[in-house]
Amino acid sequence: MNAITEAVTLGRSGDIATARAHLLEIWAGIGVVGDPLHRCTLAHYLADLYDDPAQALAWDIRALDAADSLGDDRAQQYHASLQVAGFYPSLHLNLADNYRRLGSWDAAGEHLTAARRHLNALPDDAYGAMIRTALDEVAESVTQRSTEPRPSAPGPRS
Repeated sequence: MNAITEAVTLGRSGDIATARAHLLEIWAGIGVVGDPLHRCTLAHYLADLYDDPAQALAWDIRALDAADSLGDDRAQQYHASLQVAGFYPSLHLNLADNYRRLGSWDAAGEHLTAARRHLNALPDDAYGAMIRTALDEVAESVTQRSTEPRPSAPGPRS
């Protein structure tokens, strides 16, 4: 997790290429059947380092798949407050946004619905508000049939 966090920090500071390379190197060591917490975390953040929605989608699918095999007991070994249910609003939000950017409106709508189904797992804090706002933005973009990137979306800008 420390190596993943260090790479994420690089990406957030603007060094996208190095962050992506580090995360891909870590992924090669974890593999598709490695620790689901590591896979979920890494894939979730790596997706944000791709401007191409198809590439981001592939990583966001991996993150959701890993979350589906992750239990609270494992998540809480990392941090006592973590509950896997709280991961799903963000994971489904990202999938909805990727599908929307690809013009796959039905798939985007399905993931918006799934994200909203899990909103009660989010805290009533700044993070929860950010996810709820982003869900509203993506829903509005789906309604408008817009494939333009959201200004508030994480990740690189072309």
